[in-house]
Amino acid sequence: MKFIIQKDYLVQSVQDVMKAVSSRTTIPILTGIKIVATEEGVTLTGSDSDISIESFIPNEEEGKEIVDIQKPGSVVLPARFFSEIVKKLPKDIVELDVQSHFLTIIRSGKAEFNLNGLDAEEYPHLPQIEENNMFRLPTDLLKNMIRQTVFAVSTSETRPILTGVNWKVDGKELTCIATDSHRLALRKATIETGNEATYNVVIPGKSLSEFSKILDDSHELVDIVITENQVLFKTKHLLFFSRLLDGNYPDTSRLIPADSKTDVILNVKEFLQSIDRASLLAREGRNNVVKLSTLDEGIVEISSNSPEIGKVIEEVQSQSISGEELKISFSAKYMLDALKALEGTDIKINFTGAMRPFVIRTLEDDSMLQLILPVRTY
Repeated sequence: MKFIIQKDYLVQSVQDVMKAVSSRTTIPILTGIKIVATEEGVTLTGSDSDISIESFIPNEEEGKEIVDIQKPGSVVLPARFFSEIVKKLPKDIVELDVQSHFLTIIRSGKAEFNLNGLDAEEYPHLPQIEENNMFRLPTDLLKNMIRQTVFAVSTSETRPILTGVNWKVDGKELTCIATDSHRLALRKATIETGNEATYNVVIPGKSLSEFSKILDDSHELVDIVITENQVLFKTKHLLFFSRLLDGNYPDTSRLIPADSKTDVILNVKEFLQSIDRASLLAREGRNNVVKLSTLDEGIVEISSNSPEIGKVIEEVQSQSISGEELKISFSAKYMLDALKALEGTDIKINFTGAMRPFVIRTLEDDSMLQLILPVRTY
């Protein structure tokens, strides 16, 4: 195998597939990146058996030559070294030349590296996915949906199913839900689909986080294919496979209260900043708890008390408060995470009592909701 390639395209591709390469793996060849050169261009693959990423670099794009393939072939190169080498090469053009026994020569300018490669035939095959059931989402929307839900997945392995995000497709609507049993994030969107298939799957939070790092903020459509145990995301030059989590996701619809006893409308920025300030002292305490009380004339009092350190009290003017008087305590971190995920300037919080979960929505948008369970303080 021998080809000459534009360095920046190679660097980008290597960075993308590196997101799937694990340093800890039971299959040694998976610590490498598989490189295949064909008449059409160069394909790089990285995998850790949970996630697999395949990135394609075409020979030319928009009339500009990117790769010159002199001899098709394939090799697997050690990912850690290869990615570092490529980044630091001196010139904009890189030549890759595989000799006998997979010894690979990488040249750029006056620099020349020799890397011992492995036989690409030994590299595990990517899942073959039938693409008959597919739906589409714009890249920027997909990126937002991941950002607005993935932070709420559980980090503990005691209930593995909660470390993923539940994706439900019903007709033309996709609903993403994440919960760690102390809070819940939900986001809905309309999808483009040719068929009215329904799905209910759980995608590992880690896979979605890695995938969203690769996505840019364009309007280009991402194809999404869901099978029994895999999901495939397809962008212009990239395939991203992830395994799905086994098991049934809990029915979260019962958690979301239908009624409310106290409704508060607030400006997101002011509220977020006051919670942030209150958490300065709360953070030191073991539970990071902030207390919210409704006062007269639409004033919300945010306070936090750490007996060893001190306390903070701040009043925030709400736009309106209706319903019963309320005192409630909650985790400052959960509240900050939820507020950062919501888009919009004003939010409405529906409380159903001091010990019941409360719901935060933006006024402008009905497709998003954050739910938090309060903390008992005695």
